[in-house]
Amino acid sequence: MTSIDVLLKRNQEIGNIVPGDRSSPKPSMQIAILTCMDARIRVFEIFGLLQGEAHVLRNGGGVVTDDMIRSLALSQRKLGTREVLIVQHTECGLSMVTDDDFKDELETATGLRPTWAVEAFRKVEDSVRTSVERVRRSAFLPHTENVRGFVYDVKAGSLTEVA
Repeated sequence: MTSIDVLLKRNQEIGNIVPGDRSSPKPSMQIAILTCMDARIRVFEIFGLLQGEAHVLRNGGGVVTDDMIRSLALSQRKLGTREVLIVQHTECGLSMVTDDDFKDELETATGLRPTWAVEAFRKVEDSVRTSVERVRRSAFLPHTENVRGFVYDVKAGSLTEVA
């Protein structure tokens, strides 16, 4: 059985117990949280969030890319968010690769070289600061006055504000 099959089976088992959410798609706290796709980053638990309170946007590294700006523009302009919280973390896989090495690996495997940036970094604090600045400078985002950036320590479970 594949992982997808396991998840579908779970959904069938709890589908009658956990009804669909009929609340608004607009987050009640008017906040978007950008973070890494790393499975150790349990956003709802870290912040004590309840369903419907925040938009949670994830990608490799939790870095602000053009696609994150697209999602934030939709979140702010169509769904009412006003604040942005960026959370990257210690021991991130993107700090252990380089853009060129990963692109070389993909090119060797596929014969194609990606045109997109990997967004690898050495110091997570610098990456958070860069991401915060990208949000603050974006002409597509009307609400850039309350953007903050943090590093989450995956071992200690603590947050440190860096931007």
